[in-house]
Amino acid sequence: MDSSTNSLDDASADGSTDFPDRASMMEVRLQAQEDEITLLKSSLADALRRIRLHDQLLPLLKQQLIAVNPGAARVLNHVCCSDGCTGSKRLSSSSVVDGIHHPATSQLSDSIVTNANGHIGSPVSMMPRPRSATLDRSTQTEPILPGQDNGQDRVPLPMRIQSLQLEDALPPGQPLVDGTRAKLHRAPGLEEEDEEEDEGGGEQEKELSWTSSVEEPIQPTTIRSLQREDRDGSCSPEELSSASVRTSDSNLSSRSGPLSPIQEGEKKPLVRRNSEKLGNPERQRKRLDKKAASSANLLTRSPSLENRAKELVAGAGSPGSRRGTYSQEQSIKMFIRGRPITMYIPSNIQNYEDLKMELPSERLELDWVYGYRGRDCRANLYFLPTGEAVFFIACVVVLYHINNRTQRHYHKHTDCVRCLTLHPDKVRVASGQTSGVDKDGKPLHPCVHIWDSTTLVTLQQIGLGSFQRGVGSVAFSFADSGAFLCVIDDSNEHMLSVWDCNKGSKHAEIKNTNEAVFAVEFNPSDSTNIITCGKSHVYFWTLTAGQFTKKQGIFGKYKKPKFIQCFVFSLTGDVLTGDSEGNILTWGKSAADVKTLGKGAKETLQIMRQTRAHEGSVFTLCTLQGGALLSGGGKDRKIIRWSADLAPERECEIPENYGAVRTIADVDGEELLVGTTRNAILRGTFSDGFVAIVQGHVDEMWGLATHPSQNIFLTCGHDRQVCLWNTEEHKLDWCITLEEYGLCAGFCPNGSVVSVGLSTGRWMVLDLLTREVVSESVDGNEQLSVMRYSPDGSFLAVGSHDNFIYIYNVTESGRRYTRFGKCNGHSSFITHLDWAKDGKYIMSNSGDYEILYWDIAAGCKLLRNRFESKDREWASYTCVLGFHVIGVWLEGSDGTDINALCRSHSERMVAVADDFCKVHLFQYPCPKPKAPSHKYEGHGSHVTNVCFTHSDSHLLSMGGKDTCILQWRVIQAGVGDSRERLASASSASTSSPEPATS
Repeated sequence: MDSSTNSLDDASADGSTDFPDRASMMEVRLQAQEDEITLLKSSLADALRRIRLHDQLLPLLKQQLIAVNPGAARVLNHVCCSDGCTGSKRLSSSSVVDGIHHPATSQLSDSIVTNANGHIGSPVSMMPRPRSATLDRSTQTEPILPGQDNGQDRVPLPMRIQSLQLEDALPPGQPLVDGTRAKLHRAPGLEEEDEEEDEGGGEQEKELSWTSSVEEPIQPTTIRSLQREDRDGSCSPEELSSASVRTSDSNLSSRSGPLSPIQEGEKKPLVRRNSEKLGNPERQRKRLDKKAASSANLLTRSPSLENRAKELVAGAGSPGSRRGTYSQEQSIKMFIRGRPITMYIPSNIQNYEDLKMELPSERLELDWVYGYRGRDCRANLYFLPTGEAVFFIACVVVLYHINNRTQRHYHKHTDCVRCLTLHPDKVRVASGQTSGVDKDGKPLHPCVHIWDSTTLVTLQQIGLGSFQRGVGSVAFSFADSGAFLCVIDDSNEHMLSVWDCNKGSKHAEIKNTNEAVFAVEFNPSDSTNIITCGKSHVYFWTLTAGQFTKKQGIFGKYKKPKFIQCFVFSLTGDVLTGDSEGNILTWGKSAADVKTLGKGAKETLQIMRQTRAHEGSVFTLCTLQGGALLSGGGKDRKIIRWSADLAPERECEIPENYGAVRTIADVDGEELLVGTTRNAILRGTFSDGFVAIVQGHVDEMWGLATHPSQNIFLTCGHDRQVCLWNTEEHKLDWCITLEEYGLCAGFCPNGSVVSVGLSTGRWMVLDLLTREVVSESVDGNEQLSVMRYSPDGSFLAVGSHDNFIYIYNVTESGRRYTRFGKCNGHSSFITHLDWAKDGKYIMSNSGDYEILYWDIAAGCKLLRNRFESKDREWASYTCVLGFHVIGVWLEGSDGTDINALCRSHSERMVAVADDFCKVHLFQYPCPKPKAPSHKYEGHGSHVTNVCFTHSDSHLLSMGGKDTCILQWRVIQAGVGDSRERLASASSASTSSPEPATS
């Protein structure tokens, strides 16, 4: 039945867009028919078992009675005659009085008849076929007696009663194994009843209950003796004839007799099922009560098709609600990738259709950005005269005041920012982004934004629809006060284009090279000269009347490096480049070689000087006001200060845990800002050293947990770092490095320890103060996905990708863990789980969109009846599938579109992390599809996790590949903004509000 239901559910999902009601109706009809068939099968099996027991007991009792008292045959025959021998159906071979009368075996048996296919048939005619007399002794028939109809015949005595067997319902040709014959006679739902009866009886009762269905025939000697005794005159032919006719007529009128044509042969005395046990009325009463209860349950589970169809019509819902169907059975069904998910409506919701989904009264405002993108971007750190450092991560350009420790944010980009440059006026900023795709997979056009760093207002949008894949490098011209902007995109040809900043129009464009391009700059003294560098090349471009001419740098006798990483202009006009060989090369113009190349020879740009600077690559060069030069190394992590003639003056080495030097920004000639390859920004001097003012993860993040009582949270990811952050001071408290990468985390309710789940099935518990590992364990060999403590901290649930949930007893304030049990029942990996408020139950989701409930107190028992959990209250709500969060799923979601969600502690709102770089804020609960939400942008990758702080004052969201943590301030609705709330309620979603510019 499960397979047919699933196939129908799949069909319903496929056609639910156009025919939601029709598909649901078909599904309900099929389910109702299956329930009715199950009920009929159960009743039929019970009737067959009753008949079998009668067939088995009667011949044995008869033989025992005759063996003990041979005279009993006459008594039995006399009883048959006094009861009215039904000679028309059960007559002996030699005389009518030879037959033994058998009344109806039971009322239930006489009310059911089955055909060869096992289906319920109509009553069969009581009229037997006429049969000619034979001379065989064992099958001889007598002439018709006076008073009998000619169409009625005699039935031979040795022919035994043909009791209905279960094999009658089997397909033709399918054998029944003898060893399993007794088992097949047991009806589903009545096994416990038989076991209870067998426990109270003796060995003889058990033998009688489970005896073989092969009947012992009455021996011929016994038949002959009965015949002789009957001939002696126990009943006259006339009396027998009249009695036979009366009995036949009474049987025809009193009972419909569907079993009469089948039960031919011997006549049995009326014997009840397990009649030997009728002496114990108490046991019989208990048995009947139990059977009545089981039958009532079966009938309750199988409502009629008519009633279920009426319920479907009454609660079919709106035609546009494709993803949910509602019925008066208080359940709603949604479909994800063709799979139906049934959720039961809580009792406190009286009319589901009348529920109205509204926007939450709370809003989010971007408060802080944790992280910096230095691992794969260059020249992305500048210092403004306002005392702010400008850098970017994900889709946000951050303006961080290094003294006041405050942030402002420019977040008008729709995808990840890749490059940044500062206008000569030190106010305007240009930032370029990648292309990206929208939620439907359509590409978004990359562009460059020119914006005011004081007001955060966008001044110009450059090149929308002109660039391919993304913008790799940008630069303002200097000689003409920044009138032009040079852009290199990420296409295969790395197109070089120059744009008019005021008009936003393209001035010139040319193909650059198929190799990677790392940097572009205008000559500070001549805006017609542009230089680009990258893999194995340095190009000198001249722009004249909208046309480019290119000259390639000649390495000559010097080794050609694999990469030219960066370059700057010296005060003398020379070009200084840093390469992957660790050298600083000085480029200059040389006179034309007329002797070698002739009169048409032109001047060339070649290496004038090579200076050994670093071990490994030279990642960045920075010129100071006095003409001095700063260089940053890769492998040696050194910052070296050079004089104007490239003589080393001072140097320092940054700590290894921050990585290599990516870029350098001058603050005041002495103090520096240093961006590193491990996504940190350092501040310091050569004499005092450097300290980190910005830090972040360097690889994909998944684990996020907030402290139950303090304003701190913990993160972990693929970079094997576990970091503890402070939401008030906006800083990293501590960070440790593990041997394996972490994927999930959870704080103990007492707040002293935190557990971290790793990628190998191992998990550890860390002390927040000492950072020491206080406990460690391994569950399976696959990655862990959830670490969740019970509300009182007495249990820890560990969800794994091996489909199990491991439960641990927690003692000694979260420092000792012992295995309590394992939840086994999911068919796919665990994705989310939550504890009930009483700490006894768990709700869990899996990778195949399954919702299961577990009774932990009863030994991690799976609750088969999910209806019982519909009113249970949950201490947290992070499961993405559930009745209370149906509305968070967008139309057409495929099941992986939502990575995480989190309900606020006030239970007023729920935040959602989706696969399209968005954070949504819904009201809670939101049990109806297409619920409206506030939508917030900022992440440049799939949002992997969201979590509210303990006081609901902030929401934390975490990006995947963008390695960015965004801290959102929760803005409560005020009295004065009622007009704004009414306006926002008319739309389905809103963009994030412009942050304050303080």
